[in-house]
Amino acid sequence: MENTNHEEKVVSLPRIGDTAPDFEAETTHGTLQLEDFKGSWVVLFSHPADFTPVCTTEFIAFQEIADDLRALNTELLGLSVDSVHSHIAWVRNVKEKMGVELTFPIIADLNKDVAKKYGMIMPGESTTETSRAVFVIDDKQIVRAVIYYPLSTGRNMPEILRLIKGLQTTDEHGVATPANWKPGEKVIIPPPKTQEEAEERANDDSVECTDWYFCKKQL
Repeated sequence: MENTNHEEKVVSLPRIGDTAPDFEAETTHGTLQLEDFKGSWVVLFSHPADFTPVCTTEFIAFQEIADDLRALNTELLGLSVDSVHSHIAWVRNVKEKMGVELTFPIIADLNKDVAKKYGMIMPGESTTETSRAVFVIDDKQIVRAVIYYPLSTGRNMPEILRLIKGLQTTDEHGVATPANWKPGEKVIIPPPKTQEEAEERANDDSVECTDWYFCKKQL
């Protein structure tokens, strides 16, 4: 019989609909907790390492959409397992060499506490670097979306913006958004739950129905 003297802690990433794990961490803006962002949406994203080319392009791109996100009551929060001193040096380097000032906080997660809570490390790809994870957390601190990219592929900012706009549209109007939806385009309304509702839907001139279960409308 095999004798084991240690237990492996199983860490799973938060699922959509879960309460986002709280944390307290050192950042380039001082000590922060997730609780500090309650009332705002948050894009919490991890990157492999400071002073790397793909990450540099991503941080510049995140900064470029920072104002658009704030207009959606959404804050940015970056993370890697580098030290806060490394983060500060990199932020200064990006400003000096690229002419871009990074205004959002970056978590220094040297002990990987936050990365483990959010399942940001993919051992099959790297045991020492965080992957390119994106967690969209709403104003009630519920995980609403999770996206993962490999180390080799930079993220797409228009898609992150589109995703948040879609989620907020769903919350406000009780609708769904179709594939490739963009703000201003028609949305999908929930299928009727009864025969009576189906008949009413068929006679509703404000909606565009392909069939009784598949209807769109303009907001």
